Amino acid sequence: VQLQASGGGLVQAGGSLRLSCAAAGRTENIYTTGWYRQAPGKQREFVASITNWGTTNYADSVKGRFTISRDNAKNAVYLQMNSLKPEDTAVYYCAAKFSSDVSYKYWGQGTKVTVSS
Repeated sequence: VQLQASGGGLVQAGGSLRLSCAAAGRTENIYTTGWYRQAPGKQREFVASITNWGTTNYADSVKGRFTISRDNAKNAVYLQMNSLKPEDTAVYYCAAKFSSDVSYKYWGQGTKVTVSS
């Protein structure tokens, strides 16, 4: 499975961005796709995930502001980010795992999001 993240950029606080994660390869085996982020000097942290059934999960820090969705026909997962804050600044990675995987096995290259105050 290959993942390609895109959509990052520079935005002012309060603004919005939509990240995309395009999957290729054995996509029919993907059970969960997630977004993680890593800010400078910090550990990578979970942001949101969605299963192929549409079940979603969010980090408390983004609940009510971010929405994860998927388009199975396009093998894509999206992260709509609204009301962005400077603390959302990070490199965002999409990741995928099969139902048999305990942890995320496949990772994209990351897309940088910078939120200015």
